[in-house]
Amino acid sequence: MSNFSSKDLEVLSSLLASEGMACKKARMYSKTLTDQSLAECMCGIAECHEKRFNTLLQMLTGVKRKAN
Repeated sequence: MSNFSSKDLEVLSSLLASEGMACKKARMYSKTLTDQSLAECMCGIAECHEKRFNTLLQMLTGVKRKAN
């Protein structure tokens, strides 16, 4: 892990939580939408949020995980 200040860790933790929630919501919407093209779009959005989640998590811990 890099040497982050406490403020850096606070910001990264907040971003991690936001990206995780955005991914979770986008996945939920992709499963509930009846329009297939919109559902696929939301699935793509969820994947983008998951990539950002993993990047932030890797910055903090060096570990890759799913965003839930």
